[in-house]
Amino acid sequence: MTNVPSYKAELAKKVESFVREGFRPQFGKLKGKFPSNPTWKRLRDLGSELWLDTGNIDEINEMWTEEFSALTTNNTLLNKEVQRGTYDETIREAARLLDAFPRLTPEERKLELAFILNARHGLKLVELFDAMVSVEEHTDLTNDLDGAVYYARRYHYICPERFIVKIPLSPAGILATRRVAAEGIPVNHTLGFSARQNYVIARIGAPAFVNVFLGRLNSFVADNGLGDGTFVGERATLATQTAIRNLRHTHSARTRLIGASFRSGQQVRDLAGLDVKTMPPKVAAAFLKLNTPPEQIVDKTAEDYQPPLNPGVDPAKAGLAALWNLDPELVACVDELEKQDLDAFTAAQFVGFFAKGGFADLFVPWNPQQIQTSADEGKIPKLDHWKEPVAKGTVGLDALMNLAGWNSFNEDQKAMDKRVENVLASV
Repeated sequence: MTNVPSYKAELAKKVESFVREGFRPQFGKLKGKFPSNPTWKRLRDLGSELWLDTGNIDEINEMWTEEFSALTTNNTLLNKEVQRGTYDETIREAARLLDAFPRLTPEERKLELAFILNARHGLKLVELFDAMVSVEEHTDLTNDLDGAVYYARRYHYICPERFIVKIPLSPAGILATRRVAAEGIPVNHTLGFSARQNYVIARIGAPAFVNVFLGRLNSFVADNGLGDGTFVGERATLATQTAIRNLRHTHSARTRLIGASFRSGQQVRDLAGLDVKTMPPKVAAAFLKLNTPPEQIVDKTAEDYQPPLNPGVDPAKAGLAALWNLDPELVACVDELEKQDLDAFTAAQFVGFFAKGGFADLFVPWNPQQIQTSADEGKIPKLDHWKEPVAKGTVGLDALMNLAGWNSFNEDQKAMDKRVENVLASV
């Protein structure tokens, strides 16, 4: 690694050796170990790569077939494993390793411990299933461009064959993704909610994957009394799929779309043909229970899903159009952005560029009160708290959903960090 203090370079080597201790990968050798399923095979034949959205080994064993290729973990899913005590001894051993580096600040130790846990769990999944595994950065790195790049490189060094680095949507995250993607590091740029967000990410960050958390969009509409919630996330997802496919033709982009936050088996069927589906095991099981004959599962990526809204609901005032519309003016704005020296850009300059271009609602410089309001609401924003800025177009619904999603992950990250503290305090 370049531009890294010598003690940190030494630390990185020690940590890499520690997390890889006992790691026995079986790259390409597990073919035939897992069963095949004709329903999953049909989805694969339609072009959908199949991932399971879990880090729980028991759940994976129940659902895994040879048609699945990857596993996604995140702060929430890893926290569940850590809270079960699975990694208590790893935490103690890791802390002893870090004691040899007294120059580390408490914040740096926290980041290292979280990194070790993510990497160790990811390697376990690689070893057992020979899967590609998304490993997520600490939420403290969301707005730290250099830190996000540093840890992305380190994840990649630990398992370049199978690790995909998850970086959450933020201005700093997009710029960090741009840097590491240019080095050949596969990035799963997560916490996206709209076609326009993912268009910008794909053009500027060029990650391997972008996401639409479609289930949360449906919940937003249902929970806020705007409609029954059906087809909101599906429409945003298919609009994003169209935008990403067009970029593959017009800009030779390699980015693929992940449909995330599935809530039902029906959604899996309704989005057949999507680039990638990452499904919680319960949703995957629900899809199989539909007992749809494989020949009746057809490509749905050309569907024009229209979300039913309650009488009197104005889609514009509710901000819903921002989820699936891709304005020509935004395309032009990105065209101009690509002419800039983006490798020298700061996150603040990135935000300012879009604000100047008329899209201040896309990357919002949240103030502490707004962040706290969102954190108090949980995963799904309460529209009454945001009605005026959303209606005025100063806050995009996609940006608001991104903030809520990040706050949710951050709470789970803090819970995991606290568990680590408690384990070490008991030594």
